[in-house]
Amino acid sequence: MRKLKSRCLQTLGAAALALGMGMAGAADKPTLKIGYVNGWDDSVAATFVAGEIIKEKLGYPVELKPVEPAIMWQGVARGDLDATLSAWMPATHGEYYAKLKDKVTVLGTNYAGARIGLVVPDYVEAKSIEDLNRYADQFEGKITGIDAGAGVMRRTEDAVREYNLQLKLMPSSGPAMATALARAEKAQKPIVVTSWIPHWMFAKWKLRFLEDPKGVYGESERIDTVANPGLSSKAPEAEAFLKRFSWGAEDVGSVMLAIREGAKPEQAAKDWIAAHPEQVAGWLQ
Repeated sequence: MRKLKSRCLQTLGAAALALGMGMAGAADKPTLKIGYVNGWDDSVAATFVAGEIIKEKLGYPVELKPVEPAIMWQGVARGDLDATLSAWMPATHGEYYAKLKDKVTVLGTNYAGARIGLVVPDYVEAKSIEDLNRYADQFEGKITGIDAGAGVMRRTEDAVREYNLQLKLMPSSGPAMATALARAEKAQKPIVVTSWIPHWMFAKWKLRFLEDPKGVYGESERIDTVANPGLSSKAPEAEAFLKRFSWGAEDVGSVMLAIREGAKPEQAAKDWIAAHPEQVAGWLQ
């Protein structure tokens, strides 16, 4: 009886020691702060998925910080933020990178083929921006825009001039533009909107960009992951994962759409991770 009691105590002691060591190991890992652009759906989707993987699979405490683009870049450069997965390059955030490139590290591209332009439902006859005047009556003489002053709006103002369009650019907001597109889709009516990819709308409807033979909207962009140089020593496993993290329009679109339809970002991230174990495992090799 004494021997049995002694063995039980030894087993419990070993288990407690192992648990204590495990908790100590987790406690030893530093908290990682990841910045994302407040209000950008693609930024929210990528950041919450990556953050959830870093937290649950690699064991690092994670804080996700919604900030404006300038603050995000400055935060990474200063070390207030460890990384961001929201660097639109080479044009959209090019000025920030030019000023801070000696203070940040580009870990890689997490989304290739990002772009802005004029978007129509696939059932619309127009194929090119040059076609818009021919079908102006179908579009009620207007282009449905987003917030005045946004990058895609400034480029569209240029497009109206360059292509001598007989359509008026109507500012609204991102949500108002999406609502107008939803109504048009439901009625199968022609509409042309200012938009970009990645965007949740491309996961919900069959859309396409109008061809831009004059190159007003520029070349396609990419979304890079950028880190503070100190991340390599602070959290090498997390840095290695962030270097490998890369996905496509269907992946990010499904997470954005889930959030748009009411899921909390954390839950949308968890659901996507659970549904894509092999893809996640590949990032964690």
